[in-house]
Amino acid sequence: MFYSPIVQRGAGPLTVMPRSFGVAVQRPQADRWIVDLGEDLFSRRWWRGLLTLFALTASAALLAPGLEPLPGGRPAPLEPAQLEQWEALAIAPLSGGSNTGLQMLETAAVEPLTSAPQRTSVSLFATLGAGEGIARMLLRSGASAAEAGQTATLMAGAGRRIAPGTSVAIVLGEQLGGGRAVREVSLRAGLDLRLTVRRDGAGLTLVRTAIPVDTAPLRIRGRVGDGLYWSLRSAGASPEVAAAYLQALATAVEVGSEVAADDRFELVLANRRAASGESVAGPLLYAGLERTAGAAVQLLRWPIGGRMAWVDAVNAGQPAQATAGLQWPVQGRITSGFGPRVHPILRFSRMHRGIDFGAGWGAPIVAAADGQVVRAGWAGGYGRQVRIAHGGGLLTSYSHMSRIIVDAGGAVRAGQLIGYVGSSGLSTGPHLHYETIRNGVAVDPLSVRFASVRPVDAGEVQAIKARLKALLGG
Repeated sequence: MFYSPIVQRGAGPLTVMPRSFGVAVQRPQADRWIVDLGEDLFSRRWWRGLLTLFALTASAALLAPGLEPLPGGRPAPLEPAQLEQWEALAIAPLSGGSNTGLQMLETAAVEPLTSAPQRTSVSLFATLGAGEGIARMLLRSGASAAEAGQTATLMAGAGRRIAPGTSVAIVLGEQLGGGRAVREVSLRAGLDLRLTVRRDGAGLTLVRTAIPVDTAPLRIRGRVGDGLYWSLRSAGASPEVAAAYLQALATAVEVGSEVAADDRFELVLANRRAASGESVAGPLLYAGLERTAGAAVQLLRWPIGGRMAWVDAVNAGQPAQATAGLQWPVQGRITSGFGPRVHPILRFSRMHRGIDFGAGWGAPIVAAADGQVVRAGWAGGYGRQVRIAHGGGLLTSYSHMSRIIVDAGGAVRAGQLIGYVGSSGLSTGPHLHYETIRNGVAVDPLSVRFASVRPVDAGEVQAIKARLKALLGG
């Protein structure tokens, strides 16, 4: 605190006192005309204040205007019909006898019509059903039979098959008796073509609109991380493409033990992209793996002996070797891997001797490779099961099938249909349980290299190198 001292002199010793920051202010005196009736009770001043209060109150009462009731009219009672309408407008529980939601009665504002006005045109979208033609779709959409048949004939002249599920934009015109006239029908007949049947001065005509399509291959890269399959899916690969990549890679390395987390995968697949933005992915063309420990893998899909096989593009400078690996037995994603797990029904940990593929009921199951059927029938908890021997001590097993279409002892080719996905045996839902057994011991199907080695013609080596360069842009 800052202050300046004040020195007092006198007979005694000197006294030093701090100077205050504030300045003393006199307390204001109360107004003589204002009386606080809570002080000086019954004094002359108190009685004067009380009389003054009575005088002011009496003056206010004399000067105040007279208070009269406000004018207002009483509404006329409602007729029963009007009362019913008001009750219908109210919101109240029906359990208490309310009429909430009843239809309002007609009033003088309602004008009856002898006939409803017809719409001059109707615009709608329809979806082509399975097994349904253009004519039938137009008929159920409201078109006349003659117009629907003519439109279907024009569409058929384009020579394109319209796939079920195609969305069709339809504009119908005036009523013709049995239906409406067709003004315009437009649909996509493929990624590169739009077909439009439009009415002009000459009647219905077909207009073909070509759509530019880019066929540049699609390239996907990424790190293996905690799991190769799910890393592929996270990078944008579909379940079918991811399964095809694992199948190709299994022809070159042990996927279960020779692929590290820091390895990097690379895929190239055929892709068609329209100028309007739609795209359709094609088959896998290239499967590569850059490894942190070990030689890089570069596999190119190449036709050999009338069949597509994976070619080791790294060694294409020498007489290359083609490896035709095990085919994926079903189109679907892997839902459970090889190894110990808690059984979903038995509820205790046990060895899962194969891998599970999630697929819809009735999805086709094919043989993974050429071989002979050694079992085709019921196998206890495995349900309906097929086992195929491929030679060299290798067997493949397909379980929980809904239907088997091969017999024990018969020969099968790779990719041949052997049955359909189901949920027989100890199963919680439709899926395929797939096992590979080598010399009587179950092994991880992702680690099996079933090699069918064929030498590539030396004349194709340069073509393989050129194709690889074109795909990788090197």
